[in-house]
Amino acid sequence: MNRRTDRHLANALAHPDITAGFGARDWEALIGQARTSDLLGQLAEVLRDAGDRVTVPEPVLFHLDAALRIAALHRQSLLLELAVIASALSALGEPVVLLKGGAYAVAGLRAGRSRLFGDIDLMVAKASLDPAEGALFRHGWRPTHLNAYDQRYYRQWMHELPPIEHFTRGTVIDLHHTIVPPTSGHIPDPARLIADARPVQVPHCPDIFRVLSPVDMVMHSACHLFYGELQKGLRDLYDLHCLIGEFSSEESFWERLLPQAQAHQLEYPVLLALRFAQRVFGTAVPEAIAEECDRRLGRRWTGALTDHLIDASMYALHPSSDSTWRRARRHILYARSHWLRMPLHLLIPHLAYKAFIHDEARVG
Repeated sequence: MNRRTDRHLANALAHPDITAGFGARDWEALIGQARTSDLLGQLAEVLRDAGDRVTVPEPVLFHLDAALRIAALHRQSLLLELAVIASALSALGEPVVLLKGGAYAVAGLRAGRSRLFGDIDLMVAKASLDPAEGALFRHGWRPTHLNAYDQRYYRQWMHELPPIEHFTRGTVIDLHHTIVPPTSGHIPDPARLIADARPVQVPHCPDIFRVLSPVDMVMHSACHLFYGELQKGLRDLYDLHCLIGEFSSEESFWERLLPQAQAHQLEYPVLLALRFAQRVFGTAVPEAIAEECDRRLGRRWTGALTDHLIDASMYALHPSSDSTWRRARRHILYARSHWLRMPLHLLIPHLAYKAFIHDEARVG
């Protein structure tokens, strides 16, 4: 690993002008880091927006243009799939909340520009899970986790049902009823999240889709990142950087963010999100709130260790930015993510099952 190139992607996304001094080796590292982080389309957008301030070599333009074309196809596929989903779920007679990348894209947010989509995340009221799942089954989706343990794991402990996949198109849907696993000990109010969600227009769809309010969207993005395994840590943190930057101008956003997170028992991941977005991308955070983050996180005896571990996930999984020690820290983060989501009396049997009894079942 070359220490001079390991932050190229984060730096270029935040300050594209730095690429003005790049040589061939720098560009090679930057494109490789962006590709392995699923951020090549976003990098292309940032460099295009920089205009004349940045001169991109012709061989690099080939990769950037290809990423933009692929992202456009992903967006088209998403919209077509949402039309089918809307047809399936419109009979529920209640809102269906789009989450994560799909929400960013249909809401026209910067975080959704030229993004790749691996699955579609939806949230409905818990009482509507069975009717929603049944409606999707009737329109061609099928469960992907068929053994009894996996079904119990998701349905009893998790915040979502087992992923379902369309039997011909291969589209995967994650159907949520809340935003963090109930076993985590944090109990947000999903009814309030759905009630506060904002309508969003999706072409050729019935008016059923919503997206979380700005404060709730940032809160959920923070939970997804810091209670997860941080496999795509840099991409997810860039989402937060974009969301915070875009929502900062909304009236009362900063006044509501931490109190809302506290009301939903999700203040910790939001504090981490603000700290790392500011640290990695230079996200503008009001001084008083930045000081509050430092004060609150600094009180935790695990604060310095957590910072050190999480930092490893904010580098691309690419030879120019990876190291043995960072890989080791990511393995620890994997264990940490399960510990945050499950108490020990559930976690130990669960990990034992994954490791020794049913290794091929990659659940959680």
